[in-house]
Amino acid sequence: MSDQATHESASAAAQADLFDLLVIGSGAAGLSAAVTAAHLGLKVLVIEKDDTVGGTTAWSGGWMWVPRNPLAQAAGIDEPLDQPVEYLRHELGTGFDASLVGTYLEAAPRMLAFFQQHTALAFVDGNGIPDFHGRTPGASLGGRSVCAAPFDARRLGDDIHRLKPPLYETTLWGMGIASGADLRHFLRALRSARSLMHVLVRVLRHGRDLFFYQRSMHLVNGNALVAGLFRSARDLGVDIRTSHAAVGLLIEQNRVVGVHVQSSTVTTTICARWGVVLACGGFPHDIGRKKTLLPHAPTGQEHWSAAPSNNTGDGLRLGESAGGQVASLAELAGGHAAALAPVSLVPQTGGGFVHFPHLLERAKPGLIAVTPLGVRFCNEADSYYDFADALLKATPRGQLPCAWLVCDHAFIRRYGLGAVKPAPMPLGHWLRHGYLKRASNLALLAQLCELPFLVLRDTVTRYNQMAQAGHDADFGKGETAYNRVQGDGLAGTPNVCMASLSQGPFYAMKVVVGSLGTFAGLKTNPNAQVLDERGAPIAGLYAVGNDMNSMMAGRYPSGGITLGPAMTFGYLAARHAAHQASTIQAATTQAGTKVAPV
Repeated sequence: MSDQATHESASAAAQADLFDLLVIGSGAAGLSAAVTAAHLGLKVLVIEKDDTVGGTTAWSGGWMWVPRNPLAQAAGIDEPLDQPVEYLRHELGTGFDASLVGTYLEAAPRMLAFFQQHTALAFVDGNGIPDFHGRTPGASLGGRSVCAAPFDARRLGDDIHRLKPPLYETTLWGMGIASGADLRHFLRALRSARSLMHVLVRVLRHGRDLFFYQRSMHLVNGNALVAGLFRSARDLGVDIRTSHAAVGLLIEQNRVVGVHVQSSTVTTTICARWGVVLACGGFPHDIGRKKTLLPHAPTGQEHWSAAPSNNTGDGLRLGESAGGQVASLAELAGGHAAALAPVSLVPQTGGGFVHFPHLLERAKPGLIAVTPLGVRFCNEADSYYDFADALLKATPRGQLPCAWLVCDHAFIRRYGLGAVKPAPMPLGHWLRHGYLKRASNLALLAQLCELPFLVLRDTVTRYNQMAQAGHDADFGKGETAYNRVQGDGLAGTPNVCMASLSQGPFYAMKVVVGSLGTFAGLKTNPNAQVLDERGAPIAGLYAVGNDMNSMMAGRYPSGGITLGPAMTFGYLAARHAAHQASTIQAATTQAGTKVAPV
């Protein structure tokens, strides 16, 4: 980036658009900052490179990890602050930053209360959702998770068509299904009259929505979170411009005071009196950055992220152009630079693939995961991050990390697999495209997947014996609260996460290492201000969401540890910018001078 692109004269700045705060990116982090700042009286602009609003959040599960949140406290779950602190201290090890952790745990409940009381958002509790690692000191059996409540998209009016829809492959005909009771009804629809009625009502309402609106109006998960933030931003007068890409920062007297923005073929300058917030979604599709920060992707191509393709590291490059520092792999203290997850490559009509994240079905009874050598390598019911981490460790250096999810007919018709939906949805399409492999017996399945049959047979035999006994002697499957919550208590098996693979035909699906987003980002202080090489804050520049280096130090201790900090530090960045504005305005007013526009 040239000097001319980053340094403009004051006269040019005076002729540009002028706002108090400019936010780059429209996911949860960016919209959290925008809504908070607007509520505090700032004039706010959000620009988004994509033609829709929502970023990675719109495709996410929408859960946030917020210990001591108001919903948990209302339910009588009132844990002391030192308990989540202890959990994170053990989980993060040398990556534990007492300042960031302390700020987050104090501010996150206030953030949630603010959005509950002053915006269009409502929340549902996850009081029965445990932390990922139940054996770690300070782990909780529940009360630390919250999710956006379902949102009626008609409240967005004409803006509904500007909202990014959920990833189609994770929906049923474009209809989002909420985790929890909603999902359980869909999985039990052929075994419970009550569940069947629930599903029929949902499907009929979805058909009505498609007829009148061409998309679902009942929004859940991350789509509901973005929709509520979008509605709140519009109510507060936030200007949101899509198809606008930030191509450079405007810097004057060592302060970031604006952004050069490209829309179609026109480049303009937009000024921001009190700050610019980077919320561009990290670097999941930045080939060069992946090559540097993901050791399993030596060319940058061997990592398949489920995040939107527009997340190409723009925020990190902008931050670096102002002197910001992106955390190195060594600084992640043994963690990973991405929020790892196993993904399958779903073929698309006309070519190419969609990356489907496998988050739920692995813990259901009747599935195993094996390496190309035909052996199990992990507890399949552990978190997606732990699964992918174990796969990396099980893969010899120089080989592509991949595994096969193997199940029998009863499993796939009951739970589905990846983008393949359970009964009564047909399987033929997936079989014809090779996404799903099927064979009448294990020998033929091994041949289709190029697995050593004798090893696979022995692996399945041993697993079946352990499933019948209800104990996984190899990896402890089903022994933690998180495992059991993800399993199926109605399956009638001794272990809710285990069942024999016995009813042919048998099925297999290949998964590779991908992610839900990235962790390595710009170093910041607890106010989300970007830090320079000396560790000093860069005036007027903030980084939140996946553009901010994760406070979790490249680790994944619980569900929602991305969106919780994203919303919280977006909230804190806006409050800091507003405080700076009020402080400077008060000082200049008292001195009898006029506040400069930039």
